[in-house]
Amino acid sequence: MLIELIGFLLLGILMGIITGLIPGIHINLIGTILISLSATIFLTINPIFLVVFIVAMAITHTFLDFIPSIFLGCPDTDTELSVLPGHDLLKKGLAYEAISLTTYGSLSAVIILIIIAFPSMFIISKIYDFILSVLPYLLIGISIILISLEKKKYSALFVFLLTGFLGLSVLNLNAQEPLLPLLTGLFGSSMLVQSIKNKTKIPPQIISKPKLKLMKPLLGAIIASPICSFLPGLGSGQAAIIGNTISKTGRKGFLVLIGATNTLVMGFSFISLYLISRTRTGAAVAISEIMGTVSLNLLILILICTLITGIISFFITINLAKILANKMNKVDYKKLSLTTLFILILIVYLVSNFLGLLIFLVSTFTGIYCISLNVKRTNMMGCLLIPTIIFYLFI
Repeated sequence: MLIELIGFLLLGILMGIITGLIPGIHINLIGTILISLSATIFLTINPIFLVVFIVAMAITHTFLDFIPSIFLGCPDTDTELSVLPGHDLLKKGLAYEAISLTTYGSLSAVIILIIIAFPSMFIISKIYDFILSVLPYLLIGISIILISLEKKKYSALFVFLLTGFLGLSVLNLNAQEPLLPLLTGLFGSSMLVQSIKNKTKIPPQIISKPKLKLMKPLLGAIIASPICSFLPGLGSGQAAIIGNTISKTGRKGFLVLIGATNTLVMGFSFISLYLISRTRTGAAVAISEIMGTVSLNLLILILICTLITGIISFFITINLAKILANKMNKVDYKKLSLTTLFILILIVYLVSNFLGLLIFLVSTFTGIYCISLNVKRTNMMGCLLIPTIIFYLFI
């Protein structure tokens, strides 16, 4: 059985590399496919092996998905915020450093998850109801802080409200995976179009080990990620915003924070499944559908797989980033951007059909307009924050 477990873990890592490197492919989509296959093709496979495969794939994905986000400006629904400082560092020749920072954040998150998993379960069980009751006011406070830090406050408020209205409209449409076209348009294709229009040139990339300042970003991730993992409607993006508000850090520290929150939110979604039988990620949904309930022994196996996968994924991501950074300035960035834009359009159509393409188009133009106002693109997170605030105010 041990050989089979190792085999499925390695297979999951391989699949996580593939999903992480392809722009627009989110782990929730893969989880949906796995659920449909588990009742047919995977029927004869031991469900424990499938759980190991899913965990390995999901954790690997949280490491690798920063590569297209930073090199191409194409986020998925968990890495949209990494585009902001990451793409800027790419244009300064520091893409390798940017990816290294997110990767060290993810590796730190795996270790932190193992250490605090069981203590956090006790704490969350005691304060879960209280956090749920004050959550909308907490998010309102965070939103006010984000806007007040801007020099052009009225423009920032306008961007926040505009994208919030867009988010509300999209989430009330009957679209498949509505966040895919929404966030891909706002944070991905809008930047690609800008790069194509401005004829962005990528300078030679510097391969250097980053100076790590982990304490402040990891503190924010530790506080925010468990809360966002246990509450519906919140994910890595909101966790990063909350974490950065709690423990303010700089541009490079923010990359550590978003790397850590991305992995921690995924890891805590498995704990959430065990503790309150709620699914917060596509991977957790897949495990729930396959296993029904998660026992303590299964949770321990999941945590062991997370640790092993995290260590392996760290070295894979660092080495892939080094290879790509060395070749990036030799690539025709305009052609690469056009190709990537075509891939995104194709994925949006395949996943969300014509309605998704319409959302994608509107979101792209909205993103381009918001970028032209010269305020921080974090204000476009209104597309998620405003719907979440309204949801919790009126439940």
